[in-house]
Amino acid sequence: MQNTPRFRNRADAGRKLAEAIGSRSDDPVVLGLPRGGVPVAFELARCLHAPLDILLVRKIGAPGYPEYAIGAVVDGQNPQRVMNEDVFAFCGASLDYFEKEATRQLEEIERRRKIYLGDRPPTDLANRSVILVDDGIATGASVKVALKALRQAEAGHVTLAVPVAPWMVIEELKAEVDEVFCLSAPEDLQAVSLHYDHFDQTSDSEVTALLAAAAEYGDVPKS
Repeated sequence: MQNTPRFRNRADAGRKLAEAIGSRSDDPVVLGLPRGGVPVAFELARCLHAPLDILLVRKIGAPGYPEYAIGAVVDGQNPQRVMNEDVFAFCGASLDYFEKEATRQLEEIERRRKIYLGDRPPTDLANRSVILVDDGIATGASVKVALKALRQAEAGHVTLAVPVAPWMVIEELKAEVDEVFCLSAPEDLQAVSLHYDHFDQTSDSEVTALLAAAAEYGDVPKS
């Protein structure tokens, strides 16, 4: 990991990640975290000639405090539930509450997946080499949940690839992955957007178009 100049945009960040990763012989599937991670993942997948898919994460909030995460659900061929057991016990939530909220959030995941990919099923990640991509990491909470879910889904080899993230967060996430590629890891991140010249919000239509383009060039995940 080393400091690099600012990225022009997410596509530029994806190409720079591809340069850092180099060629791969393990037939990886690239997973972008919508929405901002998808333009980065698209360029990485294109450069690696790898299939592109998405990984959707939805937080499960505590009863009466929806911003306070007690767990999360992550989509996939076998959707995963990840529980923050310490917080779950502290807030007094019941298993019935957790399951009902998980079901509700999985329905939202399915709705959003249909927006982006229509009826295309999620990739079977069991024993696959997976590269998880985002446009940057601030706290690492969503990425950590996603990585735990990939392990639960029995992915064979998990790589995290991000243009920028705080050094301490990357150090914490190393325990969840087999490899990490982070192009810039400052001690004081301040904001991910400061590392890009252009960091406009990624729209649903842009995500849909990139996923369709990836399918057109033939790198469609194996089901």
